[in-house]
Order: sequence, then structure tokens, then C-alpha cells
Amino acid sequence: HHWLMAWIWLEMNTLVIIPIISTSHSPRSTEAATKYFLTQAAASAMILFSSMINAWQTVTWDIIYLTYEPAYILLTLALAMKLGLAPMHFWLPEVLQGSTLTTALIITTWQKLAPMSLIYMTLNNLSTTTLVLLGLLSSIIGGWGGLNQTQTRKIMAFSSIAHLGWMITISSIMPNIMILNLTIYLIMTTALFYSLILSKSKTIQDTTATWTLSPALTAMMMTLLLSLGGLPPLTGFMPKWLILEELVAQNLTPAATVMVMSALLSLFFYLRLTYTTTLTLSPNTTQTKLKWRFKPNHTTLLMGASSTISIFLLPMAPLMLL
Repeated sequence: HHWLMAWIWLEMNTLVIIPIISTSHSPRSTEAATKYFLTQAAASAMILFSSMINAWQTVTWDIIYLTYEPAYILLTLALAMKLGLAPMHFWLPEVLQGSTLTTALIITTWQKLAPMSLIYMTLNNLSTTTLVLLGLLSSIIGGWGGLNQTQTRKIMAFSSIAHLGWMITISSIMPNIMILNLTIYLIMTTALFYSLILSKSKTIQDTTATWTLSPALTAMMMTLLLSLGGLPPLTGFMPKWLILEELVAQNLTPAATVMVMSALLSLFFYLRLTYTTTLTLSPNTTQTKLKWRFKPNHTTLLMGASSTISIFLLPMAPLMLL
């Protein structure tokens, strides 16, 4: 509940991920670590500055008493930069592309928890209009930016920006749906990244050879991608449905319309990945149908559990809303 403690933990969170990003010792990973450090350090400095000017005005360091207007405007921008929301999103695709798939998984899932928890704690004092505008912009740019990408990590980065846009749009209207959306996003992203790690798919072209590794994994990846796109019988449809329903109930129909159109943009590149994974054969010259199947280096328990939840959770929606 103390701003300084929150800032210290955010700094620790940033500092420990930097060596993880630069473990591969390539120029790309060093560049990614530098970009990540600079953006996160700037965002942390803005958070510290906003909490200081709020403390000068209100004589308290308590997080929930953020009442000074310049302080919460600065905080909104800082947390948007930390999360990678548009228009402060430029670092996220570059950092993911420079790091390994496992590190990209950590950045798109675990690293979102701290800023999202700060947003949740300060929601009562943040500007609803600003959050909705940030969310709309993020969902549009997340869909638009992913259209011409060929690298799976960059596609997942723009997917992350779009999903965060949905969460931020609903955050000040219905925080419970934001938490539900965050939870489902974390599970679905973990499942898909695990599939990409197991199949070593770094580009769209790599995904065409997934069927030689495991036909079951190919079918799982297809349904995961459709779930991330938000198609109805799958888990990913649940948060989109609830958010759109709530936006229409709050007379924000234009915002809901923009969100739906941006979801179609995102769905296009998910469908493209689905097509290459399941319906395209890689141009192999060898006669063998399957790769050598060595013992997998990664345990598949987490992938199996998260994939199952990512696909079959929609019938549980009424239970979650109680």
C-alpha cells in the first residue's frame, strides 16, 4: 500500500529480467535488454515522480489515495508504458523479437502482473475516458500491427497489445471482468507459447512443419489460435463477449463497435497462423513423414493443463460470474 515499496518491487522486477533477456549473448538480445531497461526505467521514474507530487499535495504515500490530477495522469502514462499499451507500445515487439521464446513468454505473462495490480488498486482515481481511449487505440494497433508480421514472437507481441487494450477498456467500468480477462489471457498465452517452444516455431514458415513433430500438437495449436482470436465455442470468446455486453450496457456502443472491428484484424493473423499450421505442408524433399522423436526437453504438463483450460472453459462462464 506504500508507493515507495511498490516502486522498489517494480525496479527489482525490471532488473532481474534484464540478464534473462540477454542470456543468449547475441547483438539482438543485448539490444532487446537495453531497450527493455530504458523503457522500464523511464516508466519507473514517472511512477516515482507521480507518487512524490501526490505525496506533496495529499501528505500521504498510500496507493489508494491518489487524488491529485497531474499525479494520476502521469501514473496512467507510466503504467501504459510498462504494460506496452499503444501509443507507448513500440518497445514490446522489438524486445520479444530479440529474446528467446521462453523469455518472451515471461515478458508477455508474468511481467504484466505488477502494472495491472497497480492499475486495479488505483482504478477509482484514474480517468475512465483516458483508459477507454488507450484501450481502443491498443486494440486497433495490436490488430493492425500484427497483419504483416512473419515472426511468431512479433505476432504474439501485437496479440498481447490487443488483449491488454480489451482489459484496459473495461478496467474502470467493471474491474472483475478485467481480472477474468487477464487470467484467461495469461493461460491462453502460456499454452500457445509452450506449443511454439516445443515445436521450435520462430517464424510462420516453421509452423508448417509442426505436423511432422506431433499431429496432436498441431490440432491443439489450431484450437488455441482460434481461442485467442475469440471464436465462440472456445474460452477466448468469454471475456470478449462479457466486455462487449458491458460496454453496450454503459451506452458505449461506438467503443464496442471499434473493439469488434479491431478483433477482426487480430482474428485475421490468428487464422493465417492456423492455416499454415494445419492446412499447409512444408516443402520437404525427404521421403520420411515424421521427425526423429527424441525425449522432449520440456515438460508438457503445464502446456496440457493450460491448453485444456484455453479451449473448454466457456461453459463455466455463468459459474465465474457469480
